Amino acid sequence: MPLPPAAQRFLEPTQEAGRALVMRHLQGEVVMLNLLRLRDTADYSATPGLAPVLPVSGAEAFRRYVEHTLPYLRESGGELLFLGSGGAFLIGPPEERWDVAMLVRQASVQSFLAFASHPGYLAGIGHRTAAIEDARLLPLLETGRDGSGR
Repeated sequence: MPLPPAAQRFLEPTQEAGRALVMRHLQGEVVMLNLLRLRDTADYSATPGLAPVLPVSGAEAFRRYVEHTLPYLRESGGELLFLGSGGAFLIGPPEERWDVAMLVRQASVQSFLAFASHPGYLAGIGHRTAAIEDARLLPLLETGRDGSGR
C-alpha cells in the first residue's frame, strides 16, 4: 500500500500539541516513545550546510543525528533507553511500518523542553529532518508494574 500523502506525515510537533503537553502538568520522569520511518535517501534540502559531500541514506543521516544529539540529551539529564530497528507490526495495520523505535527518558517535561530548545542541539537537527519521512512521538509516564500508578 502506498505511503500517505505528505500532508498526512508528521515530522515536528504542532504548537497545539506542545501546549497540550505542557498543560497536562506531568510530574516526574517522562519517556518519549519515538516511531520513525526513514527516507531511502536523506534529504538535506532544508539544511544544505549539514549535507555530506555524497548522498547518504536516511539511516545514515539518522545515525548522524543520534551522534550529534547524545551529548545534549545527557547534559539535560536525559538518557537513550532503547534504539532498535522495526518493521511490520505483529498487531496492527499490515501496510504500516516503522524503521526505528526509540525510547528516550527525561527527568521531566521541563527538562525535555529545555533539551529540545538548546541551541547546540538545534544546530544539528537538520540530520533528523533529512533522515525522517514520518514520525510519531508519544510521551509516556510509568504507571508502576502493578498498573496502580505507584
